[in-house]
Amino acid sequence: MIYPRPEPTILQIVAAPAIAIAFIALCSLFKGPDRRHFGAIILAGAGAAYLSGGFGVWEFAFCLLMALVAFGALNDYRLLGAGWILHTVWDLLHHLYGNPIVPLVPGSSLGCAICDPVLAVWYFLGAPSIFFRLRRARTI
Repeated sequence: MIYPRPEPTILQIVAAPAIAIAFIALCSLFKGPDRRHFGAIILAGAGAAYLSGGFGVWEFAFCLLMALVAFGALNDYRLLGAGWILHTVWDLLHHLYGNPIVPLVPGSSLGCAICDPVLAVWYFLGAPSIFFRLRRARTI
C-alpha cells in the first residue's frame, strides 16, 4: 500500500518536541544508571517499530543494528544519542519511501523524525535530570 506523504503541520511541529520533553521529564525520575538502562530498553524497542515498514530484509538489519547499539548504550549515553539519530534517519526514509510508523497516521514517521533528535541531544548531554537542574536553579 502506498501512503501519502503529508506536509508537516504546525501541530506536529509543536507536539513532537513536546512529546520528547514529556519523555525526558518522565525519564528524569529515574536515578542515573537506571535512566540509561531504561533508555537502552526503549531504544531497542524503537528499533523494532518498523519491522513491517516496507523495506523487507532491511527492516530486520536495522532492528539488529539498533539492538546492538542499545546493548552498548547500557554503559554509554552517547550511544543512546547515536541510536536516536539512526532512528531519525529511518523515520525520514519511511516518511519518504516506506510505510508510516502508525499506519492510520500518514505523517507519524515525520513526527517521530522531529521528536527523536530532541531525545538524541539530551542523551548526548548525558541525560541529566531536569528536576536536578530545577532544584539547583532554585537554591542559587
